[in-house]
Amino acid sequence: MRLEGKVALVTGGARGIGKAIALVLAREGANLVIADVNREETQKTCSEIEALGRKSLGLETDVTNYASVEEGVNKILDKFTKVDILVNNAGITKDNLLLRMKEAEWDAVLAVNLKGTFNCIKAVSRPMIKQRSGKIINIASIIGMIGNTGQANYSASKAGIIALTKTAAKELASRNINVNAVAPGFIQTEMTVGLAEDLKEKMKAAIPLNRFGSPEDVAQVCLFLALEDSSYITGQTIVVDGGMVMA
Repeated sequence: MRLEGKVALVTGGARGIGKAIALVLAREGANLVIADVNREETQKTCSEIEALGRKSLGLETDVTNYASVEEGVNKILDKFTKVDILVNNAGITKDNLLLRMKEAEWDAVLAVNLKGTFNCIKAVSRPMIKQRSGKIINIASIIGMIGNTGQANYSASKAGIIALTKTAAKELASRNINVNAVAPGFIQTEMTVGLAEDLKEKMKAAIPLNRFGSPEDVAQVCLFLALEDSSYITGQTIVVDGGMVMA
C-alpha cells in the first residue's frame, strides 16, 4: 500500500493501458479519478477500483478543451481536496500517408494527444504547486522517437509530448513536482489481437525479447514513477519496448 491516501488522475483510463495503470495504482492504495469520453467503460472501471476498497470518481472530460479539464480538476478538488498523481494517457490515432492525410486528421490527433497533455498538466500544476508535491507521467511512444510510415500526426504528437515533458520538468522542479514520460513499444491490446499471424511474427522479429509487451508492463513503470522511490528522476523518457529502440 505504498500509495495509500494518494489521489491519482488517469486520462483515457477506462480501458487498455490506461485501465491497467489505474488498477495498479489502486492496488497500491491510491484513490482514482478516471477521465474518459466513454462513460459506460469509465463506470465499469470505477466499479473495479471500488471493489479493491479504493474511492473513485468518473469524469466525462474533453481533454482538448481546457475549460472541460479545469472543471474536472475542480470536481476532484471538491471530492478529494488534492491531486497527487497525473497520468496523461488519453490518445487517438488517425493514420494516413502524408500526401493523403487530411488536415482534420492531423488536427484531431495533435489536439487530443499533445494539446490534451498540455491542458491536463496546466490544470493540475496549480494545486500541485500549492501542495509543493506531485508526480506527472506522460504516455509517449517509441513512434515519437523513430517515426512510422502513415503516422506523421501520431509521431509528431508523441515527440511533442517528450519535449513537453522536459520543459514541464524544468519549470516545476522547484516545487517538488516530478514530470516524466513512458514510451511504450508494441503492446498486446485489442488492436494487436486482430492482426494476422504472419504480421505478428514479423513485428516480433524486430523485438529483441521476441514478444509483445502487456499493458501491465507499462503500468508497472508508471507505478515506479508515481512512487517516492523515483523522487530523483525527472524530465526522463523511459522506453518500454522489449529492446526495439536502444538509444
